[in-house]
Amino acid sequence: MTVTDSRSADFQLPDVTPTGSIDWAAIPSPAFVLDESRLRRNLALISHVQQASGARIIVAFKGFSMWSTFGLLREYGITGATASSLNEARLAREEMRGDVHVYAPAYSDEEFGQILELADHLVFNSFSQWERFKPQVEAARAGGREIHVGIRINPEYAEVETDLYNPAGPFSRLGVTRREFREDLLEGVDGLHFHTLCEKDSDTLERTLEVVERNFGEFLPHMKWVNFGGGHLMTREGYDTLRLIRVVRAFRERWDVDVILEPGSAFGWQTGWLVSRVLDVVHNVKDAALLDVSVSAHMPDVLEMPYRPRILGAGDPPEHEHREANDYGGGYPYLIGGTTCLAGDVVGEYVFDHPLKIGDRVIFDDMIHYTMVKTTFFNGVKHPDIGILHMDGSYERVKTFGYEEFKAKLS
Repeated sequence: MTVTDSRSADFQLPDVTPTGSIDWAAIPSPAFVLDESRLRRNLALISHVQQASGARIIVAFKGFSMWSTFGLLREYGITGATASSLNEARLAREEMRGDVHVYAPAYSDEEFGQILELADHLVFNSFSQWERFKPQVEAARAGGREIHVGIRINPEYAEVETDLYNPAGPFSRLGVTRREFREDLLEGVDGLHFHTLCEKDSDTLERTLEVVERNFGEFLPHMKWVNFGGGHLMTREGYDTLRLIRVVRAFRERWDVDVILEPGSAFGWQTGWLVSRVLDVVHNVKDAALLDVSVSAHMPDVLEMPYRPRILGAGDPPEHEHREANDYGGGYPYLIGGTTCLAGDVVGEYVFDHPLKIGDRVIFDDMIHYTMVKTTFFNGVKHPDIGILHMDGSYERVKTFGYEEFKAKLS
């Protein structure tokens, strides 16, 4: 596939495995299944943007931290990660084996020393946290460690529609506003960080940078790097990567700084599925198919965002409130529900081209980013496997979960 729209006239994306060629019945259910061909497609594009823009692109573990794939990321020049906790920082050091960037809304006294040992870049959410931990950072530097320190800023500008995911909303606890910025405490700080995007295009970034420069431009000449945070969904169809490349280049040249991008969703976007199967079909005015997965435990963003996931081979019901039971264009409507006792553990209503029966596979699309990193063992329900569909068509079951993992989480 050659991309000729907003990306680059000479950049070619690799082909991916057609979903119609996949033997879903051969994959044990339930399972999160990552398709290697689709991940490689995303990595090829991300690598292209990194090289063309001169930005450093690292993976945000909060959205994608399937560490069995990190070898593939390194193949494409993705060698760093951003962590938001001690556990993520340790995973980055042990499995990513590149630069470790750490930002957390607040560091604890008990964990900061361990984080400091792991981190190459440390971003502080407030100047009070920087003051509190600066002596430890300076001691590490005096001992020969090269540690870059940044302050997260809040431009107070965002184009995020969902309050739950808006880091620059009213009264946000994330980042320092211009009113609270302490120029007198910048000694030892060599970078700034902002994160205000959520699955946005590059035109939003361009408008955000205008605000950042207007509010914080006086401090940029003293910085070595600026981290643009995440939310750059560059692997989505139609994303304007040419604009992204142009915007990043211009900012680097204008301020003579390194630029860091830390997307999460962009790595896992459209790279795989959640494979489930029908356990039962019940009827209460409408038919409901009960699956061996849970919305609340395995797809929490569906309820939190909320959003409606796509199911392969299924469509949406007609959009009118009082439809007749047979008014589905010849299709078969089902409420799709999970297997926990939560009454609202329901995805929604979908129309299939055939009646569902026990054992049928139901495949949820685009289920790799912000799924595995957020799952729970609620109700003790079986946790989906984690697997990889390789380029040669073989399926590798990377991880299975059992009673031991469920019990270990409790006490």
